[in-house]
Amino acid sequence: MTTTDAPSATDAPRGFGSVTGVPGLPAGFTNTFDSTLTDVDGVQLHTVTGGDGPPLLLIGGWPQFWYQWRLVMPSLAEHFRVIAADPRGSGLSDKPESGYDSTTSAAEFHRLMEILGHDRFSVIGHDIGMWTGYAMAADRPGPIERMVLVDAIIPGVSPSPPLLSDRRTSDFLWHFNFNRAHGINEQLVTGREDLYFGHQFATKAATPTSIPAEAVDTYVQALRLPGALKASFEYYRAIDQILEQTRTRLQKKIDIPVLAVAGDALGGENMEKEVRTIASNVTGAVVIPDCGHYVPEEAPAAFVRAVLPFLEDAVRI
Repeated sequence: MTTTDAPSATDAPRGFGSVTGVPGLPAGFTNTFDSTLTDVDGVQLHTVTGGDGPPLLLIGGWPQFWYQWRLVMPSLAEHFRVIAADPRGSGLSDKPESGYDSTTSAAEFHRLMEILGHDRFSVIGHDIGMWTGYAMAADRPGPIERMVLVDAIIPGVSPSPPLLSDRRTSDFLWHFNFNRAHGINEQLVTGREDLYFGHQFATKAATPTSIPAEAVDTYVQALRLPGALKASFEYYRAIDQILEQTRTRLQKKIDIPVLAVAGDALGGENMEKEVRTIASNVTGAVVIPDCGHYVPEEAPAAFVRAVLPFLEDAVRI
């Protein structure tokens, strides 16, 4: 549902990071989608918006920005008003020094949707976007119709894996502790962004080439924007805060309809347990074969087939 209030959008950015400055977009993408900067209580957030229908907010994760949704946005826009957002610190959004905990992120996205004129909406959250989506539903569930949570673990929900774990777990999660470090990680990665982030995409996708080199280069370029590398690590440095916030949220399960989605290459079978720990109304869990962590990019058609019937149920109710 949308209100009649006019959105308080301030600018239509162009060039790199916007719809006019990234490669490999589906044919006709810019005929449907526009880039906008919106002032959210002093923080400029970049969104790429298009389509008609009920509002659908897409919140991505580390180390990506709105571009991660490019392959599924046209299909979703045939049914929904799609709002793909760059969270603070990513893409063309502002990169403040602080405010990367889940409570702040959740409140900021609720406020963004208010400013854009949407009083009811659905959410898809991937990776850190799953942390934020859960916080949005736990802290202020009223505006949210239903939610899709995609391939992540939420700090404080499941028991933390041991520091010295099996090789599969270690390879998938070692970046958590590296990213939480203060200062030394920026020093090690600056100038080597292609090495560090290229390794992340090569090892967390189903195969080393599942995410095309052109897309990896686009993410690396975005992480070289002023303040972006530090901001990407700040989400992990905020885990101490997030753990405390999660302990409070776990006192009551969220009760909006939730669908869990993951790929099968990196423990996707565990997603249902993670989501059932936080939600009482879990429609189910979809594990997509031959797919790693970056589900909307690795298996866009399967992803749309998984989420569309669930999201459209909200329209029919």
